[in-house]
Amino acid sequence: MDIPRVTKPNRTRWILGGAGLLAVLLTTIAVARIEPAAPSVDRAGVWMDTVERGTMVRQVRGPGTLVPEQIRYISAVTAGRVERVLVQPGTTVTPDTELLVLSNPDVQLQSMEAQRQVAGSEANLASLRATLENQRLTQEAAVATVRSQYREAVRQVEANRQMAERGLIPRMDLQRSEDTAEELAARLEIEQKRLSFIGESMKAQLTAQLGEVDRLRGLSAFQQGYVHSLRVTAGASGVLRELPLQEGEWVNPGTRLAVVVQPGRLRAELRIPETQARDVAVGQRANIDTRNGIVAGRVVRVDPAVQNGTVTVDVTLEGELPRGARPDLSVDGTIEIERLENVLYVGRPAYGQAESTVGLFRLEENGSTARRINAQLGRSSVNTIEVVNGLAEGDIIILSDMSQWDAYERVRLR
Repeated sequence: MDIPRVTKPNRTRWILGGAGLLAVLLTTIAVARIEPAAPSVDRAGVWMDTVERGTMVRQVRGPGTLVPEQIRYISAVTAGRVERVLVQPGTTVTPDTELLVLSNPDVQLQSMEAQRQVAGSEANLASLRATLENQRLTQEAAVATVRSQYREAVRQVEANRQMAERGLIPRMDLQRSEDTAEELAARLEIEQKRLSFIGESMKAQLTAQLGEVDRLRGLSAFQQGYVHSLRVTAGASGVLRELPLQEGEWVNPGTRLAVVVQPGRLRAELRIPETQARDVAVGQRANIDTRNGIVAGRVVRVDPAVQNGTVTVDVTLEGELPRGARPDLSVDGTIEIERLENVLYVGRPAYGQAESTVGLFRLEENGSTARRINAQLGRSSVNTIEVVNGLAEGDIIILSDMSQWDAYERVRLR
């Protein structure tokens, strides 16, 4: 009788299968942990800097031009035609230097008419003064006559009174002489009042006529000023900067004829980007680069308005101007905002903005590779920026634009 055999599990197969599965799992983990090959970057083609601790000077920079501190714009007072141009731009002038000559017959005729009116008014004044003086003298003569008659009447009354007391003349003759004396006294008072009135009237009429003469004289002087303005002078010492007119041109009142500047007194007008101008204030120190030297200065004005994305900042120059400094010369200006003591700072990365967190490549200890890290940046300057977190003193980072390696966490420097 056959005895059935019991089949035993193939332990060897299970052991081999488990070992194979474990090997696959370990291989997968190992492969996953292997970093992708780091791309190579030319060391000479990137800019690196070392994180330092110390005093960081915050600065802002902007282009600008040199402009005169004193500019005199010469405008046309009256309309006219340019007859002669006497001076060309670049010439040194004084206040009395004639720049050009204009002509306008109407202005000259108006001046002549004003002078004629002045002469007529002065003649009327002389005639009125003579007439009034004659009236005054006539009245003074009348007063003198009545006064003489009154005195004679008073003496007659006194004589008649003595004679009447002696009975030599009738009483009626005395009364008649007294009435005559009273009448003459009243006439004398009236004539004296009339003389006083004539004097006051004479003063009032002469004052009115003098006022008319003065008015016409002022008008004549005003018109004469128009005539004088046809000969245009510089009005100030300096250098003639602009005179854009040609002989024969017609100019209207208010037209700019010329510009005179003082070249030795210049200031810089800087155009600071609006994002950097918020901390600029009057009194801050500045340096102006004229391409032929650097001159120190100080901020004296900050324009309250933004124009084309920039803020205009005026800087007065305190040092001696370099040779070649002249109006409209292009310059670069750097303004010192503040000094930050005992802070970490580094050169400003290509895309490092103030108060932001950016990814930077930090050089590893081997010196041949750089790994991406996140750094928190703070306040910025022209060439440096504050490090708030993520970097330590002595770290070396790549400042150049590494955006093409954004997909990699590590690069190799060759």
